[in-house]
Amino acid sequence: MKTRAIVINQYGGADQLVEDTVELPELEANQVIVKVKATSVNPIDWKLREGYLSQMMPWEFPIILGWDVAGEIVEVGDQVKDWQVGDQVFARPETTRFGTYADYTIVDDHLLAKLPENISFEEAAAVPLAGLTAYQALFTHGHLKAGEKVLIHAGAGGVGMFAIQLAKNAGAEVITTASAKNHEWLKKLGADQVIDYHTTDFSEVLSDIDLVFDTMGGEIQAKSFKVLKPESGRLISIVGTPILELAKEYNILLAKSIWLNPDGGQLQELAELLQKGKLQSIVGETFPLTADGVKEAHQLSETHHAKGKIVLTNTFS
Repeated sequence: MKTRAIVINQYGGADQLVEDTVELPELEANQVIVKVKATSVNPIDWKLREGYLSQMMPWEFPIILGWDVAGEIVEVGDQVKDWQVGDQVFARPETTRFGTYADYTIVDDHLLAKLPENISFEEAAAVPLAGLTAYQALFTHGHLKAGEKVLIHAGAGGVGMFAIQLAKNAGAEVITTASAKNHEWLKKLGADQVIDYHTTDFSEVLSDIDLVFDTMGGEIQAKSFKVLKPESGRLISIVGTPILELAKEYNILLAKSIWLNPDGGQLQELAELLQKGKLQSIVGETFPLTADGVKEAHQLSETHHAKGKIVLTNTFS
């Protein structure tokens, strides 16, 4: 099956994003084809575009970026039992070179979740990669429990906004960092305390934190060890391997870097929270799923100052 897609044919800047027609792989027995209504932009997209992940993912060109999808099933494989043509779904597909910046994409059936009736395709497309990253960092790896204190760096970002809500739903005390303009919004999402990183060094005002969710790396990560509770404190990073010497110096229980594992079951849990109104998906900006639209979306994502998620809407499908 051929599909219109936004691809890269070599690594480089946003100008490498071009529209093309790509032949998708043959549909396997346990897969479905989804007509893409919306997808979203995550930092992995432009990091891969620039070539930073080329050793980890030594793919042939052309590469279709994008690993979030919301849309409608148009074809199912022979062994697919739980899904049928016409179902509205969303997913974080496996990481392959056939991503979701396209009119059609292939998804393994076990990675699909039912689109909640009360949210749009755009809101749904914002959830999978960022929402699952937050879920797995907090619970699968961070073992966050009710009554514990969690520090979530960059709460206004795509991952941070989900992490705040999920941690609050779990009964944790939620502290986050953000610029002053986002404080009220983040408190509405569930943050108990918001620290303005422009004016305040979090490491000088916090202590006895049970879990730090590091979305920044570098100096922020290094300072985070100081605020953790000795012996039981945990640090989970999605941006770089923690400095184990610091973990040892501050007597931290756990410090590790994680990579998202696509999981349809966990995504269905997030879908149920969305359906009940216990989780909000906040779309900060939308762009059309065209070469120019994707270029603009990548440039915004690269500033690290987008509020909420950046979504690409497909008007072709």
